Amino acid sequence: MSWTRGLPSALAACVLLLVAAAGCGTRETHGKRGTGVPSPVGKILDGTDEGGRHYRELDKKQAPEVGTVVTPDAAGGWDVRLEVHRFRFSPAGTAAQALAGRGLAYLFVDGRLVTRLRAPAYHLPAGLVPQGTHHITARLYADDGTVWAVHGKPVESTADVTASGAETTTPTAPAPAAVTSTAAVGDTVAR
Repeated sequence: MSWTRGLPSALAACVLLLVAAAGCGTRETHGKRGTGVPSPVGKILDGTDEGGRHYRELDKKQAPEVGTVVTPDAAGGWDVRLEVHRFRFSPAGTAAQALAGRGLAYLFVDGRLVTRLRAPAYHLPAGLVPQGTHHITARLYADDGTVWAVHGKPVESTADVTASGAETTTPTAPAPAAVTSTAAVGDTVAR
């Protein structure tokens, strides 16, 4: 008779173990960005940026766009302004998940990460842009750390600036329309 009382308890314990096991991921994917359950936003690609962050492919019509405008300031540094379309900057503390048109921008000088931006403006100190020609690139990332991409290329924009040591040096500037018309998928834009 004691086995009949223990049977419901044993079955309940088995059900709990199965439910708990089904809710857990594998050790290989636990805690890694860009792995596990696929996101409903875009498609994760095998390609990565220099930091190993996977590209998140979107259709060009849905993808965010960015333009980079760099101007010298009176104190000797450079003011960077990002012009974004179909994109909003996420505040600090945002959950690490990809939402369409949300995230942050990484700012690079000559391929070296300078800062992560949660706003469209930043001041580059003169020491980060010494004398010579430099490439200032803004690349858009989702909040989960993936890189927004179109046709396998990151959504980014690059401005080429030349610092001559004089505080009034201006960057190379093409027609203003180039910023918004060509800056979506890895094209270089000088402003």
